[in-house]
Amino acid sequence: MNAKPILERIVAFGHENIQAIHPSTLMFTTEKHLSNTGDCVIGVAADKAGTDLKQEFKNALRKPNAKINIIIEAGGLTEKIIAFGSSELTLTHQTDIVIRKSGFISDRTLAIHADKSSNDLVRAIVEKLKNPKQKIEITLIVDN
Repeated sequence: MNAKPILERIVAFGHENIQAIHPSTLMFTTEKHLSNTGDCVIGVAADKAGTDLKQEFKNALRKPNAKINIIIEAGGLTEKIIAFGSSELTLTHQTDIVIRKSGFISDRTLAIHADKSSNDLVRAIVEKLKNPKQKIEITLIVDN
């Protein structure tokens, strides 16, 4: 019997300094400001960070072979990323959520071995993310 997928939704906003050019990570932050050095950030003023995610979601993401679908919607465009959880995830960061192509884990890491980083996003959606008024809806789905 398959358990139903566990969802988490996050709302963030664009920022004029979004570059989305990092080759191995992408990040959302609850911070409202973004410097020119944050080249992996694709959303600011997020309504959740790692520490804010539901415990049920965190537990599902820590199961062996946990797979996560990350759906990013902005301005009528959608990007989908597939990544994986790990039993080593702490999901305790107060401001950030990072998705990584590598297997590196820190308190900011949401998922590892992702099939896309910020640099891989379609440039049309990145242009939308450069608008501070652009609402970004992020849906996280863990196949349980």
